[in-house]
Amino acid sequence: MYQKKIHDGTVKNSVGALPGVQCPVGLLNEKGGVMAISMEGAGWGVSIALWRLNVGFAASPSSIEQIFLRWMHIVAGFLWLGFLYFFVLAATPALKALNPATRAMVFPEIASRGLWWLRWSALVGWLAGFRYFMILAKTDAVNAGRPHAWVAWIGIWLACWLAAFAIEMALLRAGGPLGNSWVAGALVIFVMAAVSWLVVSLLAQPGAGNRTLCISVGGGLGTILFLNVWGIAWRCQKRLIGWTRASSEQGTLMPPEAANLARLVAVTMQINFWLSFPMIFFMAASAHFPFLSGG
Repeated sequence: MYQKKIHDGTVKNSVGALPGVQCPVGLLNEKGGVMAISMEGAGWGVSIALWRLNVGFAASPSSIEQIFLRWMHIVAGFLWLGFLYFFVLAATPALKALNPATRAMVFPEIASRGLWWLRWSALVGWLAGFRYFMILAKTDAVNAGRPHAWVAWIGIWLACWLAAFAIEMALLRAGGPLGNSWVAGALVIFVMAAVSWLVVSLLAQPGAGNRTLCISVGGGLGTILFLNVWGIAWRCQKRLIGWTRASSEQGTLMPPEAANLARLVAVTMQINFWLSFPMIFFMAASAHFPFLSGG
């Protein structure tokens, strides 16, 4: 409780202040409550706190580049995986529940806008991650006394994952029993697991650390996700968007290959969805769960 003198000379008791604590002039409102501390006072408080923390930033260009790459990789990854999960878990089921006429009007807008963010965030995220992986591989090679070995490591890594993508493309386009989405998807997951083991086996050389080996798997799976977006999903979806928009606006019929392209996109997005979980695990394990090392 505190006392406040009113303009007519009377004294009024009010509650709202702590016993024994005097509130400075200007902090009390007309109803006896305590007003918020001014922004100026808060700013001074934050400035003093930062000044006393002895904050220092890395001065080397390499450190600045690495934190920028990691920040850009994380932000782009949030957008990339966020839109992937949105399409798989929300947009696709919602579109299936609509009647054909409504779906034909809604699909082009959702797909074109969402895929713009999906594919460009995938590109930015992959480029930032690849550059960061190069830095880690080079650091391990230098520490191992083989400063040029990182070039061969990157070459082996890239060749393995490009081969994995080529096998995936062949499986998804194959007919017969492999035309079943579940069979093709299961085989693709098996191929990715086998390639992950192969990459770690080839790169687990003296000097290769947990970060490099974990990212060789996590980044490899991210490469597959990136190639799936640009090499399969976007190439098919842009045709489906154009055909669907023409069907809605002009009444033209969808071409016969539209159903196969839609199936290919659906399987590819499902594969990306399931591969994203081991990808995230290996990315996190690179810094927080050391369990791999070179022989």
